[in-house]
Amino acid sequence: MRIMLFEKLFTRIAAIGARPQDDEDSRLHKSLLVLFSIPFMFIGTLWGCIYIFWEEKLAGLIPLCYGIVSCFSLVYFSFSRRFAVFRFSQLLLILVLPFALMMALGGFTNGSAVILWSLTSPLGAMVFDKPKNAPRWFYAYIFLVVFSGFSKTLFSFSNNLTHAQKEFLFVFNFLGVGSVIFFMVFYFVQKKNFFQKRTEELLLNILPKEIADELKDTGTNTARHFEAVTVLFTDFKNFTAISEQLSAQELVNEINFCYSAFDNIITKYGIEKIKTIGDSYMCAGGLPVANKTNAEDTVRAAIEIRDFMLKEKEKRAAKDQLFFEIRIGCNTGPVVAGIVGIKKFAYDIWGDTVNIASRMESSGEPGKVNISGSTYALVKDKFKCEHRGKIEAKHKGMIDMYFVES
Repeated sequence: MRIMLFEKLFTRIAAIGARPQDDEDSRLHKSLLVLFSIPFMFIGTLWGCIYIFWEEKLAGLIPLCYGIVSCFSLVYFSFSRRFAVFRFSQLLLILVLPFALMMALGGFTNGSAVILWSLTSPLGAMVFDKPKNAPRWFYAYIFLVVFSGFSKTLFSFSNNLTHAQKEFLFVFNFLGVGSVIFFMVFYFVQKKNFFQKRTEELLLNILPKEIADELKDTGTNTARHFEAVTVLFTDFKNFTAISEQLSAQELVNEINFCYSAFDNIITKYGIEKIKTIGDSYMCAGGLPVANKTNAEDTVRAAIEIRDFMLKEKEKRAAKDQLFFEIRIGCNTGPVVAGIVGIKKFAYDIWGDTVNIASRMESSGEPGKVNISGSTYALVKDKFKCEHRGKIEAKHKGMIDMYFVES
């Protein structure tokens, strides 16, 4: 129960100042700054109390003021939701007040290097602001450090802290600042890895790994010729008529359901998805890495796709629901593969092999896998096929065709 209450409180605090329209990145920046600022308020208050207890009242008032002003800044942010104002106030406070505290204690050594806390300001700017703004905060930090070198001659402040107390504060300041820097760098690395992984996943959903690696390494992709690739096409029978009976969302859901199943099947057989065009699905075996089993692998995938669609047909027909019937065609031969254009990269293949594979699909029958003579020659010992004879394919003349039975 206590853990649940703590998680609920933590989530509510992290959401301070968030707007409903904020994107994921904005919400993350806001929540992190809020979660960073709250511990700093308590540290500032504790710091101030320690100095006052050691009878350094002026030095104690400065971190106490930081805690108070920072708290007001957070409250203002929770009502106004003006993140830029909140961010600026937090960065300015953590930049200036450690310097003021150091001056009140009598310089860098007497102040136990408390100005090191000001370094978290430019680091915070890199995390919570635009990277181009971070150098301004860093230049301000450098100015304060250089100026502190002359503070001994300009100001006559000193303190009554004992040597042991100064040593304790040195340790506290170095450990505190070191911890903040570590966690900020850790955050940077984690965020970088997160976005890099997500980018990799998105890229691999668009391009084959070998092609993606080449693009990342060289910025270009070299077109390749493959001697033997098996191309598979699918198409739904009476797609237009059925789609007119479905809502837009229902149609998309149906296509997504089928294509997701096709994706899983071809992945199992190491076949590369090329593209979808409306209700037509195209993939190819034997690329981007050439192999000698692509004809068998592709026909096995075609049979599995056919069986999947037949099972769906039986289920839906029993419930008096609409169903799709599928035609599948395969052809084996040479192709050229590569990427064209400079926007929305797509890995594509060209050649007469592709055109004939398309004709195999359009010349087939629903619930059947129709393959060409070139594919049959490579798989005849693996599958039971029915010779259909020479059938005319549009613009291709008479072509030997076979139905794969099992």
